[in-house]
Amino acid sequence: MVINWELKGYITASRYRVAIMQALAKEPKTPKILEKELNIKFSHISRALKELSDKGVAECLTPALHKQKYYGLTATGKKVVVDCTN
Repeated sequence: MVINWELKGYITASRYRVAIMQALAKEPKTPKILEKELNIKFSHISRALKELSDKGVAECLTPALHKQKYYGLTATGKKVVVDCTN
């Protein structure tokens, strides 16, 4: 597997991004669930999810909903989260 060092560095530069990536690797979750599980403020969760989505490693699985949006990892995100845990 080829490691995207720039992407790995971007994710690991923030403990919030790392924690969210690891949580989403287990199963898709809403920002509210992430807030409770990770004990991270909702504003930080929202910002990190937007950043991760912009980088193509996370995606909203329920974009039509206004509430209870579920986020999960993309195929690239699943590869990168494995690299980030090593």
